[in-house]
Parts: sequence; structure tokens; C-alpha cells
Amino acid sequence: MEDAIVLYPSPGRGHLISMVELGKLILRNHPSFSITILILSEPNTNTNSTAPNYVAGSTTKYITTVNSTTPSISFHHLPPISEVPLSTSSFVELSYSIPRFNNQNLHQILKTISQTSKPKAFIIDFFCDAAFEVATNLDIPTYYFFTSGANLPEPWKDRTSKEYQYSLNVAAHMAKSNGLLVNTFDLLETKPIKAISGGLCVPDRPTPPIFCIGPLISDSNQDVEDYECLNWLNSQPSRSVVFLCFGSLGLFSAKQLKEIAVGLENSGQRFLWVLRNPPPDNEKDPNLDELLPKGFLERTKEKGFVVKKWAPQVAVLRHDSVGGFVTHCGWNSVLEAVWCGVPMVGWPLYAEQRLNRVVLVEEVKLALGLNESEDGLVSAAELEKRVKELMDSEVGTEVRERVSGLRDEAVTAVKEGGSSHVALAKLAELWRQN
Repeated sequence: MEDAIVLYPSPGRGHLISMVELGKLILRNHPSFSITILILSEPNTNTNSTAPNYVAGSTTKYITTVNSTTPSISFHHLPPISEVPLSTSSFVELSYSIPRFNNQNLHQILKTISQTSKPKAFIIDFFCDAAFEVATNLDIPTYYFFTSGANLPEPWKDRTSKEYQYSLNVAAHMAKSNGLLVNTFDLLETKPIKAISGGLCVPDRPTPPIFCIGPLISDSNQDVEDYECLNWLNSQPSRSVVFLCFGSLGLFSAKQLKEIAVGLENSGQRFLWVLRNPPPDNEKDPNLDELLPKGFLERTKEKGFVVKKWAPQVAVLRHDSVGGFVTHCGWNSVLEAVWCGVPMVGWPLYAEQRLNRVVLVEEVKLALGLNESEDGLVSAAELEKRVKELMDSEVGTEVRERVSGLRDEAVTAVKEGGSSHVALAKLAELWRQN
């Protein structure tokens, strides 16, 4: 029987991509293991609009691409469920609760896999915490994969919420698990890693081993050629363009979009801006003439380029013309910026992103912060100030130099003998001994 590693991601694009990259990493370095990734299917019932984006749109396309480029990774789609709670309005609560409705299906597929393979490890996203009991009842070694950094997650801030209770359950199960995998590297988050490894977070029992195996960077967009935005970047001077992109769920009001436009124009800086429609029509192609100030595109055509909905982010960040990144501080985006050596302006929008900004701006000093008004609006003047500061000031130069140094450390971490490479080797050895 072959030795199997089973991965169970949360269906959000950022979580799924990180888990797939983990599977690729395992196969690259330890090809004797087989990799199966379990995919939560879209519920049959009409849940409210805050339900996670399951296997729709770009996520489906991504899985298809992985199937063709890495056929040794097997995807198994769990059957759709109909018992979905309709009363909650919280995205986080749904992300935690929907996997619980899949536990019966999960139990069956794990038993089926066990008939032809020996599951050496079951690696679950923290949103899939409900699976912990299923796997432990089947005596399958269970590990948690934390797709964010090693910092405290956002739900811990409100101790009256259901999300907080879910987070407590996750923490209790993590403490009982076989180990914790984190998409980071030692020199990026030295303090929290030291605190966790030193037992400060689990005072009443031994702390499970923590394995920092990142940065895991998706290579799915590396062979891009025909994107108009990349062709435009080819005509721009080195390190001259600021890139604005806010993730698959990052949305702004029409008022905020106009403020961004005015700030960019007034900054005088070259820019590449990924723009999405305001909610509730965010899946539609944006009408730039309606959303942007009159004449904006014409006035900025020599220095700016606006992309509708999506751009190949890693390819853009790798481009020699890109010298700055205005980001929502999602962890994948942060790691990609570090990997490509691009300094950031932090504009957090949801989840743990505000905490990520604190770390980036105040702790590791890889980003500049933005000031928001009480209603959350970032003014055109504030964006103009920060973009100019990042791209053309002594402070921006200092941030750029720190990011450049950490980029070298990130590359070293994943090379043979590097901290993340060694951590993965130790983990694989534990699996072989099971």
C-alpha cells in the first residue's frame, strides 16, 4: 500500500492555492508520498451571499490547470450537501460550520482511501476544524495547516461572537494535533514562532511541533505572455510602477474608487490598478467610464493602466517595472511581495489583514500604513501621500532595502539546507515513522 497524504483545504481561493502549493512541495521533495486533496462542493441550497466561494469561477479554472500540470495530485470532490444554515450572516461562521455538515461524507472518503493506501497524515485548514474528530476517530495522524502568518487571528478580538468560540475550539484541537504547519519562514516571524515553539501558547500540555515550510508561492501564472497589462509593463522604466490589487474578495464602494483614482492621478506616479465593480455587482465587468472621474483614463494614459477584475499577480510582482504594491495584506499577497522583493503600502480590508498590517508596518517594517477616516474611507490625499512616499522618498527607499534583504532570506529558506526545507524534511520523516 502506498503512503498517502490527504489535504483538506477551506474552499476560498487563497486557502485552496496555499494547500495545493503544499501538495506540490511535498511531491517535489518527497515523491514517494501520494497526494489527495479533498474539495468541498458548493451546497445545493441557496445560502445567503456571504457563503464562501466554493468551486466556482477562477477556482474551478485553477483546479483544472493543476490537474493538467501536476497529474500526480488527485482531487476528490465531496458530494454536495443540502443542510446548510441559512440564519447566519457571518462569512467566518459559515466557513467554520459548513465543513461540519460534510463530516459524514468525509468519514466515508477517508475509510475508502484507507482501503487502498495508508494515510500517513491528514492535513486540514483551520476552517475545517470539524474534521479533526473524524480523523482522530479513525486513528489518522492529523495536522493543521495555517495559511495565514503565525499571528493571532482576527476572531479572537470579539469574545462574545460565535467566531470566537469556533476559534477556541480550533486552538484546543491544535494543541492535541500531531503538528502545525505554517506558511511562513523563520526570519519573517521570529517572535511569534519563538513564542509558540517555546510553549507559551499551550501552558498545560506539550506544544505540538511547529513546521514553518513557506513561503509557498503559486507558480500557476508564471507562463503568462498575452496579458495586456504585462505588455504595458514592458514599456515602463525599471521599478517605476506602483501596483494596486486587493485580492479575490477585496471590494470598494464607488466613492472609494473615485478617491483612489484622484489620489493616483495627483501622485504623478506610474500605476497598474486592478479594479473590481462595487458590491453587489462585483462579479460583473466594471464600467470604467461610470466608475472613474470624467477624463481620468485619457489624462493618465501615458502613466497608468487599469485592469478589470483580475491580473496575474505573481507575474506582475516579478516584473522589473514594478516598484511598489498597494495591498490588502492578505497573507498570500504579502508572501508574494516578499518573494519578489516589492515594498508595500498596507490597506487591510477583512479577516486577519489588519493584524498583518501591524506586523508589516511596525514589526518587520516592510510596508507603509494608510490612515482611514472613521467611516473607513481612505482619502485621495492620503493615498497620494503614501504612494509618493513609497516610490520617491528616503522612507520608501529604506522599506525597499529591507524587503530586498528579506527576499534573499526567503529564497534561502526554501533551498536545500534552508530552514523551511529542513522543517519539511523533519515532517516527512515523522510521516514515514508512523
